[in-house]
Amino acid sequence: MLRHAGTAVRLADYQPTPYAIDTVELDFRLQPQTTRVTATLALTPRPGTPAGTPLTLDGDDLRLVSVRLDGTPLAAEAFEAGPDTFVLKVPPARPFRLTIETDLDPAANAALSGLYQSRGTWCTQCEAEGFRRITYFLDRPDVLAVYTTRIEAPAGAAPVLLANGNRVAAGTAADGATHFAVWHDPWPKPSYLFAMVAGDLGMVEDSFVTRTGREVTLRIYVEHGNEPRTAFAMDSLKRAMRWDEEVFGREYDLDIFMIVAVSDFNMGAMENKGLNIFNDKYVLADPDSATDQDYAGIERVIAHEYFHNWTGNRITCRDWFQLCLKEGLTVFRDQEFSSDARSRAVKRIGDVRLLRTAQFAEDSGPLAHPVRPEIYHEINNFYTATIYEKGAELIRTLKALIGEAAFAAGMDLYFARHDGEAATIEDFIACFAESAGRDLAPFLVWYRQAGTPRLTVRHSHDRAAGRLVLDIAQATPPTPGQPDKQPVPVPVRFGLVGPDGRDVVPSAISGAEVTGDVLHITAAQHRVVFEGVHEAVVPSLLRGFSAPVVLASDLGPADRLFLLAHDSDPFCRWEAAQGLALTDLVAMTQAVAAGQKPAASAGLIAALGTVAEDAALDPAFRALVLQLPGEGDIAREIGHDIDPAAIATARAALKQAIADALGERFRTLADALASNAPYVPDAAGSGRRALVNTLGDYLALLPGGPQRTLLAYRAADNMTDRLAAMTTLIAAGAPEAETALADFHDRHRADPLAIDKWLVAQATAPGGDTLEAVERLTRHPAFSFANPNRVRSLIGAFTMSNPAAFNRPDGAGYRFLADVVLDLDSRNPQLAARLASAFRTWRALESGRRALAEAQLKRIAARSPLSADVTDIVSRCLG
Repeated sequence: MLRHAGTAVRLADYQPTPYAIDTVELDFRLQPQTTRVTATLALTPRPGTPAGTPLTLDGDDLRLVSVRLDGTPLAAEAFEAGPDTFVLKVPPARPFRLTIETDLDPAANAALSGLYQSRGTWCTQCEAEGFRRITYFLDRPDVLAVYTTRIEAPAGAAPVLLANGNRVAAGTAADGATHFAVWHDPWPKPSYLFAMVAGDLGMVEDSFVTRTGREVTLRIYVEHGNEPRTAFAMDSLKRAMRWDEEVFGREYDLDIFMIVAVSDFNMGAMENKGLNIFNDKYVLADPDSATDQDYAGIERVIAHEYFHNWTGNRITCRDWFQLCLKEGLTVFRDQEFSSDARSRAVKRIGDVRLLRTAQFAEDSGPLAHPVRPEIYHEINNFYTATIYEKGAELIRTLKALIGEAAFAAGMDLYFARHDGEAATIEDFIACFAESAGRDLAPFLVWYRQAGTPRLTVRHSHDRAAGRLVLDIAQATPPTPGQPDKQPVPVPVRFGLVGPDGRDVVPSAISGAEVTGDVLHITAAQHRVVFEGVHEAVVPSLLRGFSAPVVLASDLGPADRLFLLAHDSDPFCRWEAAQGLALTDLVAMTQAVAAGQKPAASAGLIAALGTVAEDAALDPAFRALVLQLPGEGDIAREIGHDIDPAAIATARAALKQAIADALGERFRTLADALASNAPYVPDAAGSGRRALVNTLGDYLALLPGGPQRTLLAYRAADNMTDRLAAMTTLIAAGAPEAETALADFHDRHRADPLAIDKWLVAQATAPGGDTLEAVERLTRHPAFSFANPNRVRSLIGAFTMSNPAAFNRPDGAGYRFLADVVLDLDSRNPQLAARLASAFRTWRALESGRRALAEAQLKRIAARSPLSADVTDIVSRCLG
């Protein structure tokens, strides 16, 4: 159903529900056309609820069949019911049972929220407000109940019947045509964690023995034929379970843990208690179909959803304003797991790149919002990089602020104190204030305030006196609804790198609190003085990216080159290279815009050559250093009046200059790194392939390079190398790209997830005719607007990851996106709204493009009816 924008929901208005739901008994009778759902709710008036207070339940496009109170049918005048609400006018002033029957049509549910069908399989997606599309309910996260679910379905169409918890009964009808299963989850949970799956699925089974000796059955359900592609997912699950026991002391609490992979899913995955439902791209993998990045993504998402069992399920959020409490915290946990499983330094850099690309852009535009918002119109639009990535960074910032021991003690206290509760950010932070013995009230400003703080650092050094002075200022730019900003506590990890590359230890530090290697920046201005520093030093600041801020320092190119060569902190070494490249790229973009020839600095190019050949460094780290800042990074550095085409031209020019200067050395290095070893998606193999393919990206720009790359494509025995070669040919604009694209399609035509990669490669191609290619691909038999993966791979990749092509000066890209958003809105408003968020940076564009983008936003806004999801995004963009 198309829902229209409603009234704002405000954090300040929070009130507990007048009634609690103690238990929920669900009965699903699944049929191809109509599914009958019977829900029996055991309700109790909360203490203080006045007698006769109406019970109002949420619904969404529901068809009521019948309603009974304590087993007796209700008279029509005793209630009011419509598609979106149910009101029991005068409930009993005692515990009572309400039984509601509704009819659903899962096959027609194109929104993929509530109960729907994916390639013949019945499945659910209830976060955030999907349960109300199944039955009338108090559909909010602070209503915790114990669920028992009975599923009855045709035995042939759905031999597999799954729900939350442990299976307690099963049987078959006398005629054998239908069968049933009953599942009971003993742990109280909110409705958004409910899940049910029924279908004809293949299954892979394993087991895990917990630290207390309990054996847990592990099952992954997939479409038949995909069972062999689940091995890595199963291995990732078992490693995540062990890691959570060892690092956070969290043990699994049911007899069985299940994962179901489906093809049609709006999200990445969903942590439903004991029955996780996944987008199949985060489960299925083998060397021929999945890249190193895919394997790492599967490892991360499997762990993330499992970790939710404690940070999200056992302790959930009181209301949706606290969404970051489960998502940001769990992202932090999955990042730590991946860091322990792979290279911590490489993982950290990758996480920061994602934060800057997705969240910094969000924080600087019209869609900026606090990590804990205070108002929303459509909660589905707050599953954002701010909630997830910045939310995770705040956990890491907190850890840097109070130290590892106090952080670990605070986490233990949080689990002990709030298990079985729906908690708030204040509840969470109070645990760490207690464990650290520290007033953390100022830290809550991070959660209330949108925008990315900017630290400006100026330094002076009197070597004779041994005094180094850092003048540090912090400020956060205005964001929508928050023109005035407060300082936030910023832990700045630091080192003073001496001439030999070792850190110089000062004899005294004043002007800021210091704990170990952390400066605590708490005010708008600090003058930090280091005494006893007689050697020449270069300040290395924000080591490990200890807080989600922009750091603007007065370090010159020579200082950055020194840090790139000598800093002991891998993040700061990488950051020095990024800073050098951005300085060049901004200047080169300005030259292109002025009609001049862009020129690169020799110092940067020489330094990149040195890093590339340094065998003492992790190959994955070397690859990251060699990869230039993206077009979005350059635009963010410029800030306003952005010309995406000039940025793309400048970046291509710097890439070509590096290839011209270092090509022979890169070729020699790539040849030396070549390996015939069998493919293994571990950190070592992934790192080697990342470096070889990054070198190949430069080599393709040289004479004979495309032919070399096509040979690499044909010789590839794994998806990582094959896809890298194909995308390199496309990026280079080489004629050989067509050969690779045709072969890739023929080779992988039966694998939708591989076809997604084929779509992405074409959607992100440079050139003025990419839009026309994307439009043609929307008519390709492999593409479907009904499948979110296909839409994200083609249209999402084009609008979010190809700035020059999307922001064409004629505005055709904006018209195309507006057409797609309007077409999808009535069918899948969540997906339409996510696509519409590609307009989030329109105000930073130069005036011509800005006017064209604004016209399309207004065109979308003028459509009536328009879903609440899209209305919210568009109105905020225009606001």
